Amino acid sequence: MTFRDRIHPQLRDWYDASPGFDFDHLEEFVAKCNAAELANLKEDPQVAVHDRMIPGPQGAPEVKIRVYEPRQRQDEALPCVFFYHGGGFLFGTVYRQEALCQRYVKHVGCVVVSVEYRLAPQWKMPAPLEDCYAALTWVHDNSQTLGVDPNRLAVAGLSAGGNLAAGVSLLARDRKGPKLCLQIPLYAELDDTLDTFSAREITDPKVWCRDNCEKSWDKVLSPGRIPSAYEAPAHAKDLTGLPPLFSFIGQLDPGRDENIAYWSRMMEAGVEVEYHVFPGCYHCFELSVPEAEYSQRAYELTYAALRKAFGIAPCVGRF
Repeated sequence: MTFRDRIHPQLRDWYDASPGFDFDHLEEFVAKCNAAELANLKEDPQVAVHDRMIPGPQGAPEVKIRVYEPRQRQDEALPCVFFYHGGGFLFGTVYRQEALCQRYVKHVGCVVVSVEYRLAPQWKMPAPLEDCYAALTWVHDNSQTLGVDPNRLAVAGLSAGGNLAAGVSLLARDRKGPKLCLQIPLYAELDDTLDTFSAREITDPKVWCRDNCEKSWDKVLSPGRIPSAYEAPAHAKDLTGLPPLFSFIGQLDPGRDENIAYWSRMMEAGVEVEYHVFPGCYHCFELSVPEAEYSQRAYELTYAALRKAFGIAPCVGRF
């Protein structure tokens, strides 16, 4: 059976057309991705969007955030999702998952703050992580002005952004920072060692594969430096006291086993965990083919997890 044969039929057309990820010509690849992000932006009549610059970590540049909120909203403070885009720590901006952030606003009834963290290879860990944490603390401290409920904060991210969601959750716990009610690290890059069966199994370059993982970690970590548990959360020894976790991943994702191991350890530590593994699905399947059966299911499960964490009834938030 070929790798393509293992892919869900609804996801095969995207696979067939995929050019893969050209990290060997990174500058050109990033420029192409950035141009595509801007070209694909679509205004949603139900969602108001604005960008702003906020203070970055001490001694570091300012951080750009993109704020999404219901265009028609009442005076009450809304829950907030901090969103960290994917891109292997190497590419992506706050515009990369625009449609997804808009969906969160419409289907949950919340504010979304997307963070433009610093990218490798120019910036190494912990720069992207500290940018994301700085945005969390700034929004928390300015919650009244922004109309955000400081008691209903969640972090979410995809792939490299999933790493940052998990890392920020650990930082917030250990620094006694803002209390989070949910973390959503989706198909996260958690373990730089890549020492799992799935990391060795998924090698097809038309999807996110082991080679991409290796290049991602190689460029975001300084040579010879062992990452901290915040930078590679799979290394965290203590997972107690973390916020509840919701996540999903495709069975054909190289990060499958490291994510399942992390979720299992969280359950052993007494953390509330909900996760789903979708057969026949590769990395970022729900973004690649959003109309697919499993993609729609993944979205609905995510909205439900956020509504539950925020105390929002299922029928509320669809405006």
